[in-house]
Amino acid sequence: MMLMCAGYAQGNSDDAYRRPLKDVLTEIEKRYDVQIKYADSMVKEKIVPYAEWRFRGDVETTLDNVLKPLDMKARKEKDKVYKLGYYEYYRWTVEDGWAELDRIASQYHNVQEWEKRKAELKPCLMEALQLSPLPAAPASKPIITPKRSFDGYTVENIAIEILPGLYINGSLYKPAKIKGKIPVILNPDGHWEKQRYRPDCQYRCAALARMGAMAFSYDLFAWGESLLQFDLADHRRSLASTIQILGAIRILDYLLTLKETDPNRVAITGGSGGGSHTVLMTAIDDRIKVSAPVVSLSSYFYGGCPCESGMPIHDCAGRTDNVEIAAMAAPRPQLIVSDGGDWTDRMPEHDFPYLEKMYSW
Repeated sequence: MMLMCAGYAQGNSDDAYRRPLKDVLTEIEKRYDVQIKYADSMVKEKIVPYAEWRFRGDVETTLDNVLKPLDMKARKEKDKVYKLGYYEYYRWTVEDGWAELDRIASQYHNVQEWEKRKAELKPCLMEALQLSPLPAAPASKPIITPKRSFDGYTVENIAIEILPGLYINGSLYKPAKIKGKIPVILNPDGHWEKQRYRPDCQYRCAALARMGAMAFSYDLFAWGESLLQFDLADHRRSLASTIQILGAIRILDYLLTLKETDPNRVAITGGSGGGSHTVLMTAIDDRIKVSAPVVSLSSYFYGGCPCESGMPIHDCAGRTDNVEIAAMAAPRPQLIVSDGGDWTDRMPEHDFPYLEKMYSW
């Protein structure tokens, strides 16, 4: 009788109704008339317990039931076509992100309550980054290359030692002619090829310098010129977020020692991972007077790289999100740039009105 039961294809409770994931996905495709795209390596040797019990009346609920225990998910690409992926802790549904922001915002109803909340968040962010207290700054002087002169601006490459033997690298753009005190703008680079050396990044910083500001363009940790010291894999480690913030603090420390810097006009702008960095740096450093995070801010996306969400900053004060952290900039001016083709696509509908309310206070 045991042999007869063992031969029954669908299994039973003795073996937890186990079926190979690939077979289950094939069954889903047939039953719901859909296509599921995936690499064979993603399903190899993966088993679904109680497989048949996970089927429901619609394909998306069924996929969720089947894949969630495996820390996987299926993203709809178009009608009747899905693509298999892994669970992403940092990517929420729009509805879940909005609901979480609403929960967060329900904790304060006026500027006094908000300032109390902000006073809890700021030190917690520094503790979560392991930057409380700040480590001692090395006594070394920055390494500066010879100045290069162009049409209306100059450029110097600078390496600043932020921990013993660890440097952050950047390019300082200045107006060709400087009179009096001028603004300084931090330009953290995001997750693009060619890093801070790509043409559009250089054009932007050169234009800012020609308009009369110092623009410091710098690499993320283990990214760009930082790869002279570290492997690219180090960028995908949680501590990258900490090193980037410490680096920005040390950059600002240095720039504020320059005689031509106006400490009352300090700004920061970055896109993508540089945008997440812009939001966090503005929240924790009051020396920044204006910020412009680009194609990064969203209540339903926490940053897909450990350099954005690898340290437990979002655990602070009973959980927070990037939009609330961005609100910490108020009343300092802030320009939010969203994009209809990424996770900032619905920023104007829900997240931006929240920020408008915070600024109205």
